Amino acid sequence: MNVTLTGWVLSVAVLCVLVAIDFFIGRKPHEVSVKEAGVWSAVWVALALVFGVGLWAVAGSAPAGEFFAGYITEKSLSVDNLFVFVLIMAKFAVPTQYQQRVLMVGVIMALVLRAGFIAAGAAIISTFSWVFYIFGAFLIWTAFKLVQDARKGGHDEEYEENKLLKTVERRFGVADRYHGTKLWIEENGKRVMTPMLVVMLAIGSTDVLFALDSIPAIYGLTQDPYIVFTANAFALMGLRQLYFLIGGLLKRLVHLSYGLSIILGFIGVKLVLHALHESGVHVPEIGIPFSLGFIVLVLAVTTVTSLRASRKQDADAA
Repeated sequence: MNVTLTGWVLSVAVLCVLVAIDFFIGRKPHEVSVKEAGVWSAVWVALALVFGVGLWAVAGSAPAGEFFAGYITEKSLSVDNLFVFVLIMAKFAVPTQYQQRVLMVGVIMALVLRAGFIAAGAAIISTFSWVFYIFGAFLIWTAFKLVQDARKGGHDEEYEENKLLKTVERRFGVADRYHGTKLWIEENGKRVMTPMLVVMLAIGSTDVLFALDSIPAIYGLTQDPYIVFTANAFALMGLRQLYFLIGGLLKRLVHLSYGLSIILGFIGVKLVLHALHESGVHVPEIGIPFSLGFIVLVLAVTTVTSLRASRKQDADAA
């Protein structure tokens, strides 16, 4: 797609307005009900569908298909990331009424960080076509690691603070309790961080790791930076509401990691085939319609088998 500077500016401006509306709605700390989370999750999905249909009308079926494939992939990866968010919330004992503020700031940080990753990825791809080999190999390796973690019960482990977060805590100090939504307070004559700021930094820095597999994954479906950015943005924008909507169902998605490993492995193979094709080797390439159908099918099968396995576990426990 040949998106003009005006098109980019308008798209970013609209997204900023949506972020502002979302922030305004959730500005007052409160416990988010399932109904509220469900309504707003539906709104964000509807907005993504409207954007995709608009893209189809303006640019054709190919860019729209790439957007929907990228959006579904990023959304499914985001659901897996919610497992880690649950662990972070538990680790820092975030009060229920403040969790939506933490997630909101985390989403904004994620958007900014991913914009940088997307720009870097676009620059690298345009200069070095062989990077597709690296992306493909990395996704296949990530798929293998996901299966290993799933077998070990990786989502049952406790969250461990990364070195960057520990360094920041030592440097500035952390208050011993939450002070509403304040990020900094004066304590014993010294300005220190509150646990609220620490947990926001934890979620923001963790998203850097998430981007290491999600960005190569979507570049395996489209090399258009505009589609990559908008698919990521729409997938992240409903993440806060999705956390509260399916928080209780996360533990029932016992096969999600296996499904994601299949999808990442599939995209990894697709990237390697594309790299070979770019190198002049005559190999079949996987089209977007097949990719979109494959991703949807894997997620549907994974959801069904997960719910069946969960019901069986509940029945055995009873």
